[in-house]
Amino acid sequence: MGDDHELTGPDFSQGVELAALRDGEPLLGQMDGQAAMLVRRGEALHAVAATCSHYSGPLAEGLVVGETVRCPWHHACFSLRTGAVLGPPGLSPLACWAVEVLGGKAYARDRRQPEPAAKPPRSPASVAIVGAGAAGEAAASGLREFGYAGPVTLLGAEASAPLDRPNLSKDYLAGHAPDDWLPLRPEDYWREHGITLLTGRRVIALETAAHRLHCADGRSLNYGALLLATGALPVQPALPGADRAHVHTLRTLADVRAILAGIDAGARRAVVVGASFIGLEAAASLRARGVEVHVVAPEAQPLARVFGPRLADHVRRVHDAMGTVFHLGRKPAAIHTASVELDDGTQVGADLVVFGIGVRPDVTLAQQAGLQVDNGIVVDAFLATSAPDVYAAGDVANWPDAAGGGRLRIEHWAVAQAQGRQAARNILGYAEPFRSMPFFWSQHGDVALNYVGHAQQWDRVEEEGDPATGSYLCRYFQGGRLLAVASLGRDLDSLRAEAAMQVEMQVEARTI
Repeated sequence: MGDDHELTGPDFSQGVELAALRDGEPLLGQMDGQAAMLVRRGEALHAVAATCSHYSGPLAEGLVVGETVRCPWHHACFSLRTGAVLGPPGLSPLACWAVEVLGGKAYARDRRQPEPAAKPPRSPASVAIVGAGAAGEAAASGLREFGYAGPVTLLGAEASAPLDRPNLSKDYLAGHAPDDWLPLRPEDYWREHGITLLTGRRVIALETAAHRLHCADGRSLNYGALLLATGALPVQPALPGADRAHVHTLRTLADVRAILAGIDAGARRAVVVGASFIGLEAAASLRARGVEVHVVAPEAQPLARVFGPRLADHVRRVHDAMGTVFHLGRKPAAIHTASVELDDGTQVGADLVVFGIGVRPDVTLAQQAGLQVDNGIVVDAFLATSAPDVYAAGDVANWPDAAGGGRLRIEHWAVAQAQGRQAARNILGYAEPFRSMPFFWSQHGDVALNYVGHAQQWDRVEEEGDPATGSYLCRYFQGGRLLAVASLGRDLDSLRAEAAMQVEMQVEARTI
């Protein structure tokens, strides 16, 4: 997304009174023709760009923790000292300037160049990455960021280069985001960073002993280390009529373009099957295009299992206000040419059907290769699989919970990116366990929800505010332990919760 922020505040090259700088509170200004911020941390002064490299979020409104700043929108984390990306979904480092103190004023000076990466402890002969989604892209770019100079090959089954998948069901489907917002990287990024990107390349076989991949087009590729980031596949129920041309899932750019082609051809009545996040986001986006939308789902209250009744009820009311019609406690029985038949015999008119009933981890390649699989590819704390030199990350990975024990597999964009970066570091021999606090966001029209942590069940909640006012926060506890925090219009509180829970996770992990 472009940076549309107007430049405001002082020009840091002209100096700022030290008395105007409060510890840990960013001062918004400008430097070299872009938004910048000056941050005091004790005796240290930092000057970095004030625009997040993800969706151009306002970093000066974010949270400073130590020598880092976190974006208020989607929690990207950057170093104040170097501008480096420290946490997803940030993509590129921030511009960073040297700061000089003269006569009681702080002056931003020359722009600092990125620090060269240290030589990694291990350097495989080559690295192959299967899957060009969030985890795969983050790993490929991370390998270069962390100092790896060997061959990197990124293989994606989809025809498109790595793109912003969360946007597909949100702004892109709604018609608010142009095509050029979707690519995660500029077209020349891959060549400039020496990464071989192979799109439309489906890997069908893996020989772990020989360290070799085989593709559907007959080509093969040897690797020194391998990352499996095969992601997840949409669940498609075996319903009569589910194979009709106007029936779609929503996972890839091709999926969304097929839905949009249906609308362009005159589709004006849509049935969304499933009240998942994807299903409801798709419903909101279709309503934004003026399409009549009916949502069919078996539960009595959408998203109550994730958010609890109060916030879930608000989300339902938001969709009601958009004009979405719900058929709850119902399942589709058959799909006809111009309608969807429900299990009670009701016929709902539809010339467009979108399934949003969840995904399943794509473990086909891993199973064929004999890797340990159980609700995803089983990995250890370092994201290593049961096969030597093979790692897994993202939606497909099932990893040990760093805090509460047990195992987790989470289908969140930022989690996949964090795992991709961590897998890259461990491929290079850093041997660091994956310990990142889960985070996701969901958009329903003008309503944006943030969620930190992971709560499969809880026995107590603490609530602040009222969702109807646009300001609400809910904490979810189990046995006295804080598991997750959901929020609406409480960006800083969400960031504070994430920071505190991350510290607690590190403490708990050391005791397990």
